[in-house]
Amino acid sequence: MYPETQLLIQQKMQAGIYPGVIYTLIEDGKSETHALGLAQVEPTRVPMELDKLFDVASLTKVVCTTTVMLKLFEQGKLTWDQPLCDLLPQFQNQTITLRHLLTHTSDIQTYIPNRDQLDAKELRAAYLTLQPGKHLGQVVKYTDAGTILLGFLIEELYQQDVVTVFKQEVLAPLGMTDSLFLPTHITDRIIPTEKLADGRILKGETHDPKARVLAEHAGNAGLFTTNADLQKFCALYLNEGFVNGKQFLQPATIDSLLHDQTPNQKGDRSLGWNLKHSLVDQQNLLFHTGYTGTFLLLDVKRHGAFVFLSNRVHPIDRNPSYLKNRDEILAHYLIERKNQFQL
Repeated sequence: MYPETQLLIQQKMQAGIYPGVIYTLIEDGKSETHALGLAQVEPTRVPMELDKLFDVASLTKVVCTTTVMLKLFEQGKLTWDQPLCDLLPQFQNQTITLRHLLTHTSDIQTYIPNRDQLDAKELRAAYLTLQPGKHLGQVVKYTDAGTILLGFLIEELYQQDVVTVFKQEVLAPLGMTDSLFLPTHITDRIIPTEKLADGRILKGETHDPKARVLAEHAGNAGLFTTNADLQKFCALYLNEGFVNGKQFLQPATIDSLLHDQTPNQKGDRSLGWNLKHSLVDQQNLLFHTGYTGTFLLLDVKRHGAFVFLSNRVHPIDRNPSYLKNRDEILAHYLIERKNQFQL
């Protein structure tokens, strides 16, 4: 399945763009999964295996935070154009809506003085004071602040920490039994991420520094998961919202995500998801990345998916080089997929 794309993934790994990778290609009920390279480089070399747990960083946003928000919407607990402060009174702005946060159009000014010196309580208080800039609703500016605030909202509505909500409302119903937050036992299944300035290698600790501080209150990152569990998440979308024969999300909800949901409908962003365009039929595809070297690409209409999990920040973060090479893989896949459908 897509041999040219698979060869390119291997070539990028051999060129040192990432030490190892697990990827899955799904097309109309068929799938192909491969594990390549090394799961760990330092302090010892460990081969990549299919059951490894990745810190998937911002994939947490779509797998968990967005999913819970969609469930709350279906239950009539909120509307997309509702100001956040209506539901989270502690938030000190009256103009930023849930749509703004989910589509990254809030233009929220995220600078927090001495952020890295704040504890979880202080950091939460600081986020609740953030204000929008002059481009509210007009431009897309990707930020973690939106899903951090949505995490606080979810805690307000459920009266539980957001990680507990994610486990109860997403991971358990979808059968994502290997997925977890805040690992209490650091096993060889967990893939390490970055080597910090002090020489310590993060393993079983969330790579994102804000989520690392917020811990069980972080809605932007922190999920550790496997390729197999992410395939279960993909199946939710590819099976029109059904999970194990039961309706988990309504087909209309999923269909709504395939449309530009920014206020001016010119931002190529949906609720939680980025939109990419299929070269097969010009339909929108759902796409999201994780800083640690991960991405999901879903073609809901044609039942296709691309799950990509690499450990590209281990042991050194070379982000600009990785982004260029990741985009080459995606572009090659979209072209090869177009050619495949035209045969």
